[in-house]
Amino acid sequence: MSSWLGGIGSGLGQSLGQVSGSLSSFTGQISNFTKDMLLEGVEEVGDAATELQVSNSKLAEVESAFGAQKSEHERLRKLHAELEEKLEAAEIQIKRQSAEYRTLLQQKDVEISHLKARQSGLQEEVQKLQQSAQSASAGPAMLPVTTTSSSTTSSSASSFLSRHPGSHHGFHGEEMDLSDVIWSQQEINRLSTEVMRLESEVAHWRRMSQASTATGAGNDNHSEILKLQRTIKELRDEMSREVDEHQHELAALQDAQRQKLADVTRRHRQELAEYEERIEELEEQIQSGGGQPTSVSDTSKLHELHQTIQSLQEAAEQREKQLAELSANLEEAQKIQASLQLEKDDAQQENTGLLQNYTRLQASVAELQTRVQEQEGKALQKAQLDHEIQMLRNSLEAAEKEIERLKNLDEAEPKEEVEHADILELNTIIGALRQEKEDLEQEKLNLQERLKVAEEQLVSRNEAESDLESLDDLKAELGRREKTLRATEEERDTLMSELEELDQQNQEATQHMISVKEQLSGQLKEAETELKRMTAELNTSSDQKRALEQELETQKEKMSQSAFTLNELHMGKQQLERTVKELKDKLGHSQEQSRDARREVTELKKTLQEKEELLSAAKAKLYEGGERASEAQGANEALAEKERELSDLRRELDEMRCSHEKVMSEDYELKVENRRFKADNEQTLGKVEELTKQLKESQGVLNRVVREKDTRIEALKLEKYQLEGELTQAENKLKEQVKQYQQTIEELTRARSMDASALQTEHERAIKLNQEKDMEIAQLKRDVEQVAADHRDTNEMLSITVAGQQQLTDLLQEKDVFMDTLKQNAADLQTELDNKVSVFTKEVETLKQSLDEKDKQLGGMKEENSHLKEEIDRLRDQQSRPQPLAEPRTLDIITELETEITQLKSSRNALEEEVQTLRRTTEEQQASLLLSQQSLQAQQSEIEQARAHHQQTTLNYDRLIQARDEEIARLQQNVEQLSESQSRANSPSVQGEVILQEEKTQTLNQENGNEKHDLSKVDIERLVRGIKEKETEITQLNEKNLSLTRQLDQLVVSRDEVGKLSQMIMQKDLEIQALHARVSMGGGHSQDVMFLQQQLQAYAVEREQVIAVLNEKTRENSQLRSDYHRLMDIMAGKEAALLKLQQENQRLSNMSDPSGSQEMFKETIQNLSRIIREKDIEIDALTQKCQTLVTVLQSSGGEPGAGSGGVSSNQFEELLQERDTLKQQVKKMEEWKQQVITTVKNMQHESAQLHEELIKLQSQVSADSDCSSKLSVDYARLVQNYEQKERRLGSLSLELAQVQQTITQLSSTKDVLLGKLDSVTQTPEVTATQCSGSSLSTDAPSHQPDSAVKDEKMQHEVVQLKAQLTEKENTIRTLQENNHRLSNSASASESEQRSQAEEARQVRERLEALQRSVREKDLLIKSKGDQLAQVSEALRNRENDNEVLKQAVTNLKERALILEMDVKKLKEENELVAARSREKESEFRALQETNMQVSLLLREKEFELSAMSEKAATVEKLLKDKEQGKSGELNQLLNEVKSMQDKAVAFQQERDQVMMALKQKQMETAALQSELQHVRDKEHRLNLELERLRNHLLEIEDSYTREALAAEDRETELRRKVALLDERLATSSSAVESASQQASMQVESLQEQLIGVVKQRDDALVQLRTSQEQVNQYAVSLSNLQMVLEQFQQEEKAMYSAELEKHKKEKEEWKRKALKLEDQASALQINLDEANAALDSASRLTDQLDLKEEQIEELKKQVDVRQEMLEEAQRKLMNLLNSTEGKIDKVLMRNLFLGYFHTPKIKRADVLKLMGSVLGLNREDVEKMLEEDRGHGVTGWVSNWLGGRGAQSVPNTPQRPTSGQGLNSSFSEMFVKFLEMESTPSLPAPKLPVHDIKPLSAPPAGRTSSGTSSMAAGAPVSLKRAGDSNPFLAPRSAAVPLLAGSGSGGPGGHLLMKPISDTLPTFTPVPVSAEASGGAVLKDLLKQ
Repeated sequence: MSSWLGGIGSGLGQSLGQVSGSLSSFTGQISNFTKDMLLEGVEEVGDAATELQVSNSKLAEVESAFGAQKSEHERLRKLHAELEEKLEAAEIQIKRQSAEYRTLLQQKDVEISHLKARQSGLQEEVQKLQQSAQSASAGPAMLPVTTTSSSTTSSSASSFLSRHPGSHHGFHGEEMDLSDVIWSQQEINRLSTEVMRLESEVAHWRRMSQASTATGAGNDNHSEILKLQRTIKELRDEMSREVDEHQHELAALQDAQRQKLADVTRRHRQELAEYEERIEELEEQIQSGGGQPTSVSDTSKLHELHQTIQSLQEAAEQREKQLAELSANLEEAQKIQASLQLEKDDAQQENTGLLQNYTRLQASVAELQTRVQEQEGKALQKAQLDHEIQMLRNSLEAAEKEIERLKNLDEAEPKEEVEHADILELNTIIGALRQEKEDLEQEKLNLQERLKVAEEQLVSRNEAESDLESLDDLKAELGRREKTLRATEEERDTLMSELEELDQQNQEATQHMISVKEQLSGQLKEAETELKRMTAELNTSSDQKRALEQELETQKEKMSQSAFTLNELHMGKQQLERTVKELKDKLGHSQEQSRDARREVTELKKTLQEKEELLSAAKAKLYEGGERASEAQGANEALAEKERELSDLRRELDEMRCSHEKVMSEDYELKVENRRFKADNEQTLGKVEELTKQLKESQGVLNRVVREKDTRIEALKLEKYQLEGELTQAENKLKEQVKQYQQTIEELTRARSMDASALQTEHERAIKLNQEKDMEIAQLKRDVEQVAADHRDTNEMLSITVAGQQQLTDLLQEKDVFMDTLKQNAADLQTELDNKVSVFTKEVETLKQSLDEKDKQLGGMKEENSHLKEEIDRLRDQQSRPQPLAEPRTLDIITELETEITQLKSSRNALEEEVQTLRRTTEEQQASLLLSQQSLQAQQSEIEQARAHHQQTTLNYDRLIQARDEEIARLQQNVEQLSESQSRANSPSVQGEVILQEEKTQTLNQENGNEKHDLSKVDIERLVRGIKEKETEITQLNEKNLSLTRQLDQLVVSRDEVGKLSQMIMQKDLEIQALHARVSMGGGHSQDVMFLQQQLQAYAVEREQVIAVLNEKTRENSQLRSDYHRLMDIMAGKEAALLKLQQENQRLSNMSDPSGSQEMFKETIQNLSRIIREKDIEIDALTQKCQTLVTVLQSSGGEPGAGSGGVSSNQFEELLQERDTLKQQVKKMEEWKQQVITTVKNMQHESAQLHEELIKLQSQVSADSDCSSKLSVDYARLVQNYEQKERRLGSLSLELAQVQQTITQLSSTKDVLLGKLDSVTQTPEVTATQCSGSSLSTDAPSHQPDSAVKDEKMQHEVVQLKAQLTEKENTIRTLQENNHRLSNSASASESEQRSQAEEARQVRERLEALQRSVREKDLLIKSKGDQLAQVSEALRNRENDNEVLKQAVTNLKERALILEMDVKKLKEENELVAARSREKESEFRALQETNMQVSLLLREKEFELSAMSEKAATVEKLLKDKEQGKSGELNQLLNEVKSMQDKAVAFQQERDQVMMALKQKQMETAALQSELQHVRDKEHRLNLELERLRNHLLEIEDSYTREALAAEDRETELRRKVALLDERLATSSSAVESASQQASMQVESLQEQLIGVVKQRDDALVQLRTSQEQVNQYAVSLSNLQMVLEQFQQEEKAMYSAELEKHKKEKEEWKRKALKLEDQASALQINLDEANAALDSASRLTDQLDLKEEQIEELKKQVDVRQEMLEEAQRKLMNLLNSTEGKIDKVLMRNLFLGYFHTPKIKRADVLKLMGSVLGLNREDVEKMLEEDRGHGVTGWVSNWLGGRGAQSVPNTPQRPTSGQGLNSSFSEMFVKFLEMESTPSLPAPKLPVHDIKPLSAPPAGRTSSGTSSMAAGAPVSLKRAGDSNPFLAPRSAAVPLLAGSGSGGPGGHLLMKPISDTLPTFTPVPVSAEASGGAVLKDLLKQ
């Protein structure tokens, strides 16, 4: 609608402009026409024809101007009609729109009220969340997002809601502006768009959450994270853009508010000034009117005036208060809005952070789910391996997909090729490993089958024959197969380890890829942020554009107002247009008449011209006749007749002139009338032009606005282009940086590939070493086979010599010796292995050093990179500095980028450090694995050799292995608990210490257990050395383990190494124990006894150590329990914080969208419950595994009890297999545990952040509660202070009441004493009123409602009061001076009139005194009134402040209640979490108790196993002793063994009981410690709250003491002022009393004077009435005059109509006259035509004759000249002929020769004739020769002559076309003719034709009658040009030219007459073949 109105307005403006322009042009043309018409009478031309022509031309001009004006008039009429229609339409439209706008205004008011209500609700909710949001933003940010928008939000603090108060303020006015309506519409649209945007964001987040819950894979999570980051960036940019928009809107609103405030203050001042003037006038009237006691009306008027003054002052004060309140409300609203905006931004940032954390949690949950599924799928061995391979494939495919995606992201990145190559290498390695694994599994199956067959054979053999040989053979075979099995298992383990390494490498590669991708995404983000900054600047430009559009709309509204004014002016304009139409009609009639007259005049002019032409023709004929003598008399007669006709024509012309003059006079009268009309028209036009000027001004304003908008848009476009240029530069820079980063990444990838290659080389070396070890093992196997062969031999010898015991003992001794040798060999092998291990460790250390150096280099590179990035950032800052508007935002962006860069750098450094540590740990693990494998191989070979003699020891080993496995499981559980507690507490050092302590205790136990066996006999010293060496190895390994654990504790990465290292240590312990047992078994009975004693001692020492270790463990366990409880409390707090944050998010989302976010939180809760369920399922699985282990242990413990003789080999193998499977499962579980731990760590980090935030929130809540309590206390104090101040105010008001009473007494005296001293006291009154006005004007803006500025206000008021007092004193002084002057004048008059003037002087003095006192009282009254107003205003301000404080207190109470509710909810949640944690603790304790019972059962089973093994050993010993005959000793030993076993069982039971008790104590102590920690935390919190409360109270007390002191100071000042005022009052009251005494004397005289004044007033009233009557009469006369004017206009119309009729009649008469004249003119025209024809023919003949004569003379002259030239040419020719008679020109002969060949063969005879004529031969002779010798005559001669000179080249002449006759003949014919002409010397000199040699000045050929007569004219010119054209003056070389040039016109002279150098070009010689014709050669030459 506004655009339509604008179009109508612009159309109106344009059409009116056109109208005004056309009218101005019309008036200009009319004025020009009148000037021309006036000047026509002045111009007098002597000749009648010229006069006719002039008049005709002027008439044509007048007619053309008249036609133009008529068309202009018609166009203007159409325009006027269109404009009227448009005006009517616009009026209708405006009326309709005004109605619509009123309805719209009402709707907008309703909408604004709704929005205000909603805003107040939002403000209350946001105030509740304010503290929490601010604390969350103040704390350490979860993400870098939270810190970024702090600077931007500050700018938008007062922008978001500042428009609401502004709009409200706008609607306070009485008139409803259209701008306000439009602004409210825009505001509503903006709010609706914001609501829509928030809804779309909620829907988007819902979709994102559903998608994230639906997809479980890591890639999808990563893509979702990227999407979320993008959306976060977009939200940030939108926030910044909105902030900019809010800033712009704030600025606009502030400007509008300032303008409105200025308008209000201006109006207020104007009204005050008017009121003061009114008051002055009324006081003057009162003074002039006097105060009779009888006139009640005057006093009532005075009272009314006072009341009006007071009401006006009150209204002004209320206005000022309203203004102050409005400004205060505005400022408060702006502050609240700023805080709300901050809170909103913080809440949005928290939402984004929570969403990011939520996505991270979802990703980690999805990873956990996938890993759990993988671990569950790996239950079976083969299926597990296949599944691992499949997972590797999937990961590889995912990596490839990511690589492809990265390729799509960044084209042509060479790093991905390296990654792809690595992945392909990994694929090939995995394939090879798969094949090797399958082969190994097949071999294993084959071996198992063979083992089964061998076992069956063994059983059959045992059943068939019980010989030792078969047993030994089977055992040997078993040993071999077991060796092979072990070897295959070791190979499989190595392959598994390699597979794990490959997995780790793949993970590292993927991590590297992810880091690179994150870097690239970071760069992309930077580019996007710059883009968005540019877009934000564009948005600012668009905002400016919007502001301009708003200005345009305001202009349009002004246009609509001007349209209203147009409506008002429309009626007057219509009246004017009616008059203009009438005048135009009259003008049109007159113009038509003048047009008809002009037409008649032009027709007359035409007839006159025709007659003049006839006359001229007649004259010409007469002239011709006069020349002819024969027709002279007839011509004279015709001339006489013509003269008569001419005289008649002249008479008629004179008559026509007279009639024309009459017409002109009439026309002049018409013009005068027209001028009158024009004057009237110009008046109307002036009015129209004023209207058009107004329209033009409005249009000009609009155009200016549009131009400004266009210029701004162009400037913005330029800025946009500049910004785009800067963007492109920035993009180029970014590309360069990306290239640099790519180069660095490539270098890093190369370095990593180098590292990988180094690792591969190390791996290859290790494989080679492994192969060498395998070779050594094979050699050992061969040795073993040899040993087995020897053993067979010995067995055969034993079977042969069974009878002899001596042989058996000898064989046993030999076997012992053999065993010693084997041990020595084993020791030697061990030393070699140790040496190699040391070498390898050195190499590993060197590699580590190189790796460290590389890492240092990498660190240096990274530092340089960071420096470069900082420099780039600085450069960016410098680039972004010249834009002052974008500085804060660019700084914010730079800070964001810097924080992101630092975070990325820190994450990258951490990842690289983790990668390096993982590499180191993998290398160390590989080395340790190789060492342990080698040592295991050697020791297993020894065990297998010794197994034939010591099966019982193997059973012990198996039991020990099972026990150690259980201990491993228990240790793993402890490690898991420790890792969980450490990761929760974020204190890796504690865990490292615990692990170190555990390892130390283990190593101590093992070392002590090993050292107990060192007390053996001297016979076993060699073994002791070996054992010591192994112990040294173990110590080295322990040290390495300690270093490894330190590294691992630092990086908190590898937990499973503890289990591996403990397994290695246990294996070493087992091996050492086996060796000891073997050695002890190798000795005799005494050795066994000693061994048993040592075992007892060792057990006792072990028990002590175990008790010590148990004490340590209980202490550590209690510490861990306390840590665990503390962590559980922390977790509960974090969960409560999470729940609270979720509730806050729900509130925030309810504010924006109450339904969508609840679903999100429900989904998060469901996810968390699902995670808890999964954890419960895992716990159930672990408990089931524990139960299965218990059953396995029971079965393994029950089996050896069943077999009394010993354990069979099948059971042993089954146990071994079960152990292997359990080890593998343990490995898998450890890997899975690591993954779970990493995920849990991530969760714990996030939970730690959340916990910190929760703690901050709790602290804020407590602070809020403290603040609320303090505020309540402060409020009570304030109430007390307020009551005290009210009491003081009451006392002040009493004093004021007293003062007012005195003032009222003074005012009563003042009313009496307002006398005649107006002239004297006007100036001081004016000054006083000015002062009071200034004070009021100063007071109006001075009252600001801020409570902080109250002291300044009081001081300011005091200063104002002082200034007013000084002004009042000055006025009093001036009054006293005036009174002194009056007294002086009175004394002067006393000298003249002593008797009469004494009384008057007394009266005057009394009057002056009274007036002085009255004035003083007036001033006092005014000052007291001002003070009263100020005090009342201060009171009102205080009341307002109190109300504000009350509102604040109520708000704070509400907040405190809300916070208390929140605290209660949090406490309930904490209690719930604590109950949950207690339930979990009870479950954990139950599990621990079951674990303890299981471990006790295991130990009992172990003890039973050991007892059974010892019994079996003793039985075997007894059997052997019986064979040897040593039964007594055996019985003793058996008894001792039994007693020792009983003791050992007792010791073990005691130990178990002690352990149980200790663990219970540990549980209790842990619970007590956790409770203690709880209590301490609570005490700490309470102490902190107390300190904070104390500080707050102290601050509040300080502030209140300051305020109390300030109030006391103010009180003292006010009392001092009151005392001063009292003193002044006392003085003034004394003066008043004295004055009243004088006044009582003067009242009587004053009453008499007052009576006179009343009379004067009555006279003035009479005069007023008379003047009113005169005014009425004037109005009547005015109406009469208007009537007369209307009658006069009617009479004028009648006059005009009569004159128009007269003009019509005259026009008809003129038409008749014109018809008559036309008839006469036609007759004259016929005569004239005849005369003209005769004259034309005569003149033509005379002209032709003259021309012919002139041509004849010219031609004669030319003939003479040519004659002379010819004679000279003949002379020269004769001389030439004489000189060249005997000579032949070479050129001529060459041309002839060439011409001969160029001519066709038919015409060659002619050429020969020509040549003969040139040579001087007679024609007849030549012809004879030709006839005689046609075949061989001359031609033959020529051909013979040319035989030797055929190849001669001849120059050619160009073909020049000749004139006329030469066109048909060929060039050769022409040439022959020319030569014939030239070759005849006897011919006379040729007469050149005149037309060939043509001079420059000759006339054209068409004018000449004959060809020869055109010569004479150009003689002199041709003489001048003789040097150029004369061929006879040429030099000799050019004397005989070949061709003649033709002239310009006729046939032309021959070319040979011209010199060669001038005309002919010279050509290069052309070789001509004999076959080619002359025409062809000529063509070639022409082509050249």
